[in-house]
Amino acid sequence: MIKCVTFDLDDTLWAVDPVIHQANRELWDWLEQNAPLFTQNHVLADLAEGSAMRQRLLQQEPDIAHSMTQVRLRLLEQGCLSAGYSDDQARQMAAAAFDVFIRARHQVELFEHAQAMLEQLRRDGYVIGALSNGNADVGQTLIGSLFDFQYNADGVGSAKPHPGMFEKALEHTGLRPEQVVHVGDHPINDVQAARQVGMWTIWVNLPGQNWPQPARADETVNCLSAIPAVVSQMGLRANSRATL
Repeated sequence: MIKCVTFDLDDTLWAVDPVIHQANRELWDWLEQNAPLFTQNHVLADLAEGSAMRQRLLQQEPDIAHSMTQVRLRLLEQGCLSAGYSDDQARQMAAAAFDVFIRARHQVELFEHAQAMLEQLRRDGYVIGALSNGNADVGQTLIGSLFDFQYNADGVGSAKPHPGMFEKALEHTGLRPEQVVHVGDHPINDVQAARQVGMWTIWVNLPGQNWPQPARADETVNCLSAIPAVVSQMGLRANSRATL
């Protein structure tokens, strides 16, 4: 019997690029007003994935690579230091700037049918969890009340496709892998990783998402509204397997 459905967040329930773009804009506006030496000596791209500044940081501190929060905080702090601020100023400015960023990070615009789909799953009696590599706290979004638990890379200490996050979900719920369905957009981080733990999987392949090859999921949906019915059908299949 299926008892729990876990969800990836970014690009599964909302588009992440627009919200990060806006959060970065608000962050940069704050830095211009409150840490002008930073913006005089750096550009916004220095904080982005793949930048030389980020690569140097991860070479120096590889143990924080899984944590988007720690990486951004350390980039902000290092940027302030290199711009001429003192150690204390850099730490304080980095923390304040990150607060601006993370508040904007939670101003997500849900994909169509996301909220109604989650509400239906709750009415159907499923436990609902969030498993995300990102640093969004689903509790700070409009759908936070629809989730029973959440884990992310910051809290677990590892990012998907490492099994740690899935194992935490199983430990928290006290369920077996075959009693859980994981839903996500990424063929490796979500589908393959959850399958390797033994969970059922649903690949969210919304229009506009193009992967080199389809994910080998138990089911694929092109619209979030289809998920409750798909989960229900999976439950019937799970019951059939259990009686064999």
